Amino acid sequence: MQKRLTTKQVSQIVAEVERLSQRRQSEIEVEELEQILDELNLPDDLLDEAVMQVYRKQAMDKQKKRNRLIIGGVLAVVVSAIAATFFMQQQQQQALERINVYDSRVGFRRNDDSASLEEINRQSTPEIFYNVTLEDAPVGKQVELGCNWVDPNREIAHQNSWKTKTISKEVWNTHCRYKFKESVPAGNWLVQMTLDDEVITSNKFVVK
Repeated sequence: MQKRLTTKQVSQIVAEVERLSQRRQSEIEVEELEQILDELNLPDDLLDEAVMQVYRKQAMDKQKKRNRLIIGGVLAVVVSAIAATFFMQQQQQQALERINVYDSRVGFRRNDDSASLEEINRQSTPEIFYNVTLEDAPVGKQVELGCNWVDPNREIAHQNSWKTKTISKEVWNTHCRYKFKESVPAGNWLVQMTLDDEVITSNKFVVK
């Protein structure tokens, strides 16, 4: 043992001796226990079984405590994961709600800068593009879009659905296409672009 001790070590040693002394005082020898049972007119032949039951109960209590801690930890992880998912979904939804349509045109080419077509000749079976420019697009995200090509009978003749590439700028060009057949009905047509199944822009044109 060290001959010289620091003040902190002395305090720690005194505290430990006090703790051990209190523990010794709280413990009862088997002989004392047998004497207590005798004074209470209780059979001492059940002593061993009772001691085992006490130890077993203490072990079960410790196991239950460990299980509660484990379950609490698992629940904390699950709640955190749900909260994180909800937060991300909220952010995604808010990002989608900020999207606006800057321009939309019907044309014969992708990203056609000419004026939106008002009439289309079905005899030439043209392939038509619906070019849309989005603004306030969520940079770093992908967006799921769709198109409805609605005929004069107000029936959807064709649908497109796609996910954009990762958006790299707030003003973002996208498009959908439809190749008209000679058999499609003539009249007033409508093309709609959708975001999360909600129409965000539409254009009318005539098919002859």
